[in-house]
Amino acid sequence: MSSGTGITDADGRPVPITVTVDEHVPAPATAGGPAPTAPDAGPAPAPRIGIRLTPPAGELVWSCTPEAARELAAELLRAAEEAESAPAGRPVTVEAGELRRGDVRDGDRAMTVESARTDGSTVHVTWKSGAGRSWTQAYAADTAITLKRRLPEGR
Repeated sequence: MSSGTGITDADGRPVPITVTVDEHVPAPATAGGPAPTAPDAGPAPAPRIGIRLTPPAGELVWSCTPEAARELAAELLRAAEEAESAPAGRPVTVEAGELRRGDVRDGDRAMTVESARTDGSTVHVTWKSGAGRSWTQAYAADTAITLKRRLPEGR
């Protein structure tokens, strides 16, 4: 990862992050005693994931097991999805010609844009309901559509 990740410190300054896979520590003991080893070898090293954050105030270095790294990644993914799914503070209005996949229409029922195709001055929008039904509606390209949620550009 690099400082362009969008991760910032409390003052909004970018924080470069480095993730490594080359750090090792001795394998932990098992419940029944020490970890099994080969007759002449010491304990096998357990792989570790290193995470280094370098904010302007100093450096933070953490490490974890691959399993813990997966759990952290899953928690970050869940938080990102929750943040993107949260309703905006207020609805956003766009012209039908600006609709893009993933936009959610404001209203009583959940309606998400599956696709939008422009044909001259008409936009054909395929919506998908929360129940999984799909249908296509035609709008004039300059028709105002109020959205509850809009995904970031490029998603």
